[in-house]
Amino acid sequence: MTSHSRNAPANRPAPASDARPAASYTAFGLQAEAETIPPGLHVVATPIGNLGDISFRALSTLAAADAIIAEDTRVTRKLLAHYGIATPMIAYHEHNATVMRPHLVARLEAGAALALVSDAGTPLVSDPGFKLVADAVARNIPVTSVPGASAVLAALVVAGLPTDRFFFEGFLPHKSAGRRARIAELAQVPGTLVFFDSPRRVAETLADLHAVLGERDAALARELTKHYETVRRGTLGQLAAELAAEEPPKGEIVLLVAPPGAEEAARTADVDAQLEIALRKHSVKDAASLVAAETGQPRRKVYARAIELGATQARDEP
Repeated sequence: MTSHSRNAPANRPAPASDARPAASYTAFGLQAEAETIPPGLHVVATPIGNLGDISFRALSTLAAADAIIAEDTRVTRKLLAHYGIATPMIAYHEHNATVMRPHLVARLEAGAALALVSDAGTPLVSDPGFKLVADAVARNIPVTSVPGASAVLAALVVAGLPTDRFFFEGFLPHKSAGRRARIAELAQVPGTLVFFDSPRRVAETLADLHAVLGERDAALARELTKHYETVRRGTLGQLAAELAAEEPPKGEIVLLVAPPGAEEAARTADVDAQLEIALRKHSVKDAASLVAAETGQPRRKVYARAIELGATQARDEP
């Protein structure tokens, strides 16, 4: 069994003298020869839990690379050992990225073929790979995507929420005040909201989401692709109450929240109209208090919106 990797684009000539030596990997109990890969940075998605969720192309790329740039070499070593890949690794994470990045770029400029992976899923999604890719692009170093697993998409397709448009926020602020302020900024995004969260904070996050967004449909996906995968669905209020009464869940968490509905959009339009009037005579703080009392909307949410409208009005003034 031989893996076939995608050919280099037409405007990128295949390497000749700097071609990579043959390497191999093991899949389904059989050894496969990895095809050589061209110089450049190869961004490789890896499984988010189930080690079977990796493509032959990804395995071939990891086996043929000069080195693998890993967020945590201990995590990646388990994947490589499972598939019999002996490619050397280089640790690259948020604590050493500033120091390591120039060395990696220099190696790429010298003609190396390096594979970039994260601990799980698609690199650059909540990991430090973005700046390395940006530096490579700035220096005209070829960057190739080897797609695969993503916790964001895996959660989105099982949540039962709208999938035509979605917004990935990543992790919200740790403290409730900052978290609620950011949620208020996201309230009118016309798509499903997707968050990563810590098991220790998820109950508090759900409570804040409910306080700011109201009773929207939501889903909590845990340990996706793993043995104990669970997806809990309900309204934000229901999920917040359930999690508050339980021990913190274990494993990786993805939260998804439905977009604003027609009724919520109408309420927001009404709040905006009243705020625009109130802001003509009152400060942002006083205007928010007045409109919150009149509409029954959470004061924090109205205040955040008042700040946005106040800034807009200031910009529009001659």
